[in-house]
Amino acid sequence: MNKTEPLRVLHLVAGNLSGGAARGAYWLHQAQREIGIDSTLVTSGRETGDDPSVIALGKSPIQWMKHAALNRLGNIPVRFYAKRKPWIFNTGFAGIDFTKLPEYHRADVIHLHWINGLVAMRTLRRIKKPIVWTMRDMWPLTGGCHYAIDCNNYIEGCGKCPQLRSNSKLDLSRFIVAHKRNFLPRKMRIIGISEWLSSCAKSSRVFANLPVQTISNNINTQDFFPVPVTVAREALGLPTSGRILLVGAQRVTDFYKGFDHFLQAMKDFSGEDFHVVSFGRGPSQDWSSLAVQHTNLGFLSDTVSLRLAYSAANVFVAPSLMDAFGKTLAEAQACGTPVVCFDATGPRDIIEHKITGYRAEPFEPEDLAKGIHWVLQQSAEQHEMMRTNARKRAVKQFDSRVIAHQYKSLYEEITAKRATAQA
Repeated sequence: MNKTEPLRVLHLVAGNLSGGAARGAYWLHQAQREIGIDSTLVTSGRETGDDPSVIALGKSPIQWMKHAALNRLGNIPVRFYAKRKPWIFNTGFAGIDFTKLPEYHRADVIHLHWINGLVAMRTLRRIKKPIVWTMRDMWPLTGGCHYAIDCNNYIEGCGKCPQLRSNSKLDLSRFIVAHKRNFLPRKMRIIGISEWLSSCAKSSRVFANLPVQTISNNINTQDFFPVPVTVAREALGLPTSGRILLVGAQRVTDFYKGFDHFLQAMKDFSGEDFHVVSFGRGPSQDWSSLAVQHTNLGFLSDTVSLRLAYSAANVFVAPSLMDAFGKTLAEAQACGTPVVCFDATGPRDIIEHKITGYRAEPFEPEDLAKGIHWVLQQSAEQHEMMRTNARKRAVKQFDSRVIAHQYKSLYEEITAKRATAQA
């Protein structure tokens, strides 16, 4: 690479740009272009957002069906475990040979994100360029699951997988770990989007002896910013007076999102005068157990609706049991809304206890309720200070341009080392 030319980076992420992992990758890609990196993003989805720097391999119906069929074929071995839990599980066997794409040949750095169904593990061995892999959940370090919950088998290389409900040490999960290790290039950088995820990777069999570091997930704080509370509530048709508690996720029924813990915590608020607002995709939760007023906004796919929802609330509650980062927490903070979460996994990095919100004892619904009470009982002056602190922290720590510069430094380091080795 000529020193006068910008770095050329190829991002690879599976799924549509509206998905959580893909959206984070896209925001990073946009921010990198803003700071002078020649970034291109390839996705297996259908959307480009009318952005010429995004290549959607599933744009046509035929291409979309081809990628979907490849993914199903790759996951056929999972079907042999008929009693498995109904949770997402991927083998990493399916994908295209992206090294044949012209965008691959012009790139200086290959940046992987959530790659299931787009990049087969066997393809990684063919990459002859510096690689960065940003882990957006636990899948890269496990034998197929995306969140291990109470299982630490990934440390020893998996086997007896509880999600497959397997009793065999030599099951599919162990084979997948061996398969990953066989095709992983030895010279690549592994990035955790939280300190917790990085620590999991460092202790895993898959990434043993590979360099792992932490660079936080990113949000666009130019899209997520505080809207006056009354304006936000009127726009969403919510009560303009009184206290509003917001809770939600892209898929509220995901097993690791902890919404049963939230409902348990809400039992402490029977008869209290405040309004619960929820959002998210999936079957309806049993909100009938709530003894307070409730409004469901449904699935919010656009930034404007999310910004209004965060801004309308006095507190955002994120009861996740396990999260690689917790993008909704950072988005809520960027909108100046205090957050209550459990003091564990990715969310621990985001919230400053009693400064930008409250970190509850894992995984105690009683302390989650205590945290909600604590935020709602703050004086107007104290609450406004928390809102200010939350916004400042989001801009300083998680803004896409801040994170883009951190990745730029990493790219420059690994490309310089490569140039030195080739000299």
